[in-house]
Amino acid sequence: MSQTEVIPVSTAPGRKLGWGLAALVVAGNMIGSGVYLAPVSLATVGSSSLIGWLVCGIGAMVLAAVFAALGRLQPDADGLSDFTGRGLGRFLGYQTAIAYWAVCLTGNVAVALAGTGYLAFFIPALKTPVWAAVSNLVLIAVTTTAYAWGARWAARLGAATLVIGLLPIVLAVAAGVVAFNADTFAASWSPSGEPLVRSVPASLVVIFWSFLGLESAAALSRLTRDPARDVGRAGVGGVALALVVYVAACVAVFAVIPADQLARSTSPFADLAARVFGASIAGLVAACAVLKATGTIAGWTMLGGETARSAAEQGYLPRLFGSPATPGRLPLTNPLINGAVMAVLIVASIQPTLAQQFNLLIGACTVLTICLYGLCSIALWRASSAPAARILAAVGLVFAVGAVVAAAPGSVIPAIVVFTLASLAWPLVRRAPAKGTAEASSAR
Repeated sequence: MSQTEVIPVSTAPGRKLGWGLAALVVAGNMIGSGVYLAPVSLATVGSSSLIGWLVCGIGAMVLAAVFAALGRLQPDADGLSDFTGRGLGRFLGYQTAIAYWAVCLTGNVAVALAGTGYLAFFIPALKTPVWAAVSNLVLIAVTTTAYAWGARWAARLGAATLVIGLLPIVLAVAAGVVAFNADTFAASWSPSGEPLVRSVPASLVVIFWSFLGLESAAALSRLTRDPARDVGRAGVGGVALALVVYVAACVAVFAVIPADQLARSTSPFADLAARVFGASIAGLVAACAVLKATGTIAGWTMLGGETARSAAEQGYLPRLFGSPATPGRLPLTNPLINGAVMAVLIVASIQPTLAQQFNLLIGACTVLTICLYGLCSIALWRASSAPAARILAAVGLVFAVGAVVAAAPGSVIPAIVVFTLASLAWPLVRRAPAKGTAEASSAR
């Protein structure tokens, strides 16, 4: 294909995503690297992180309801940037588009790290920085190719691997039931010795990483058959499934493996299975985790591409990412450029260990995304005068602000940098035609 050739995204109802497939994409985007490597990131918090999971789960359900309400009010909205742009103005719509695009690409690198971490169960050399980077590049290349072939291929890959990805969780929960040790769980309650009022809030950003993707249905609204209905069902259903999975997995891991040993692991669920069921089952768990991580990368690759396409159609990004004159059509340059950017991020973020690189990326992604969730909550307040909608918007905003305030400074700084750089580029962007101008011009 030449660089000017485009890949069509069909608008025919039979080619769109139903709410069930969209819900699986939402759940698949969440149940991935977050739960697979979370025990390592939360080892210093220990089993008391269960409190954080419940708090974040409730917050995620509220935010999913915020997006469901926005989807009902604005069923024709083309992703998060349309929600904030309509409610808060074009400048914040532009900021949302750029920030969410950055989240998708950076988050994908973190997901690839999770896949590599479990692949290292079979190939120990992948624990070293250089070979881990090579593995990450291969995973990104495979999923970028799937998206370039067509959005439905990426969606099907994400949905198909969801079932495969649940197997390690099921086995981990089963191992927890078989080998549950109340003393181990209690001993891991607060390994750092800090009071819960300090350790639990500090863990919220790490935990909430596992819920990123709750807005996936809204971001894919143009690809769903009935956005007014499907966005809400897919979002709430995906979050509910993820919350149940996360709580069960958290209890299982911390009830079997001491926190100090978890801190040194790159494949905690495989290690759990090895302790209870033996090496062969542990290998199966690791293999399924790698496949699930691949499916999650496919989902986030699709989200990153669709976000960039929508931004290009609105004049926020160059035409290489979208076709303003023919909305919904995806230039091949979109996935190619996104893939190249992710490759650069992989190399630029290399750290001595996978866990350090993973924590660096998820902290930045989570804070940036929570800021966008807060903006969408404000947009809902502006979009509806109904008391229920405004209460929902207020609760969502309070949760978003609280989570950012509790985050470590190192996770907040990247968000400030992204918003600042986007603001500096605004004078150039504001001269670009707004969404719909290109279509109107071509029609005359």
